[in-house]
Amino acid sequence: MFIVSIIVGIALLAIGANILTDGASAIAKRLKVSDFLIGVTIVAVGTSTPELVVSLQSAIAGQAEVSIGNIVGSNIFNVYAILGITTLIAPLLLTRANEKRDIPIHIGASALLVLLALDATIWHIGDNTLSRIDGIVLLVFYGLFLWWVIRTERGVQTSPATNQSGATTTPPPQMGVVKAIVMVVAGLAGLIIGSRMFLNGSVELAHRVGLSEAVIGLVLVAAGTSLPELFATIVPALKGKSELALGNILGSNIANILLILGTSATIPPLKLGDIGPVDLGVMFSTSIAVLLATLALGRRKITRLEGFIGLTAYICYTLWLLGGHSLS
Repeated sequence: MFIVSIIVGIALLAIGANILTDGASAIAKRLKVSDFLIGVTIVAVGTSTPELVVSLQSAIAGQAEVSIGNIVGSNIFNVYAILGITTLIAPLLLTRANEKRDIPIHIGASALLVLLALDATIWHIGDNTLSRIDGIVLLVFYGLFLWWVIRTERGVQTSPATNQSGATTTPPPQMGVVKAIVMVVAGLAGLIIGSRMFLNGSVELAHRVGLSEAVIGLVLVAAGTSLPELFATIVPALKGKSELALGNILGSNIANILLILGTSATIPPLKLGDIGPVDLGVMFSTSIAVLLATLALGRRKITRLEGFIGLTAYICYTLWLLGGHSLS
C-alpha cells in the first residue's frame, strides 16, 4: 500500500502543480507582466507548494531532518538535475536582469541559510539549528525580494514565444477568470493530498530499507516534490520561453529557502541532525554554478555541456548519499 501511496502521490503532485500553474499564470497574464515575473512569483511559488506542504507537515510531525532535507535536496535537484535535463533539450538564454539581480539574490539566499543553520559548525554555538528568529529573518528577506522583483519588473512586457526553429508562435486565448480561480483551488487540493500520500509512503518505504531520515529528505522526498518544477521548466524551454523556465527555478529555490524554511522554522525550531555542512555546501555550490555558467566566455546562456556537467554532479552526489557516507 505504501508503494501505491507513493505512485498516486506523485501523480497528484504533478497534476495538481500543472493545474495550479496554468490557472495562476492565466490570472497573472491578465496583469500584463513579464514572463520572468510570472516565473519567479506565481509559477515558482505554485510549483514550490509541494515543498511547502511536505516541509510544514514534517516540521509539525517532529521530522526536522525531512523538512530541511526536502528543501536542501530540492534546491540541489532543481539546479543540477532539472536545469541539466532542460538545457540538454534546449539551451537557456539569460537576460541582463538575471545576471545583475536574480542570480546574486539566489546566491545571497543560499549563503544566508548556511550562515543561519550552521550555528555549531561556523559560530561554535549550540547545535546546528534553524531557530524561530532565523525563520523570521528568512521571511523578512523573502518579502524584500518580492518587493524588489515586482518593482524592477513593473512595466516590462511579456515577450512573444518562439518555437525550436525560431518562429514566433501564436499565443493561446486568455482563460476566463472564474475558470482560472477554480484551477488554482483544484491544483492546491491535489498538491496537499498528493504530498501527504507521497510523504507517508516514501518515509515508510525508506524506513523498511534502512535509510536515514536525512537521506529520505535529501533524495526521495526532495526529488518527488520537485517534479512540478521539472514539468514547469521543460515545457516553457521547449516553447522558447527561457525567461519563464529560468525564473521558475531561481524563484523556486529562493522561495524554498526564504519562504518555506522560514515558515517551517517559526513553528518548531528545526535541528539539522545528520544534514551537515557537506549537504549545505553542495546546495550553495548550485548558486555558484549558475553564476559561472553565465560568465563562461561572456555568453548569456546555459549550454548543453554545462547542463550535462550539472546532471553528472547530481548523480554523483546522490550515489554518495546512498552509499552511506557521513553527511556531517
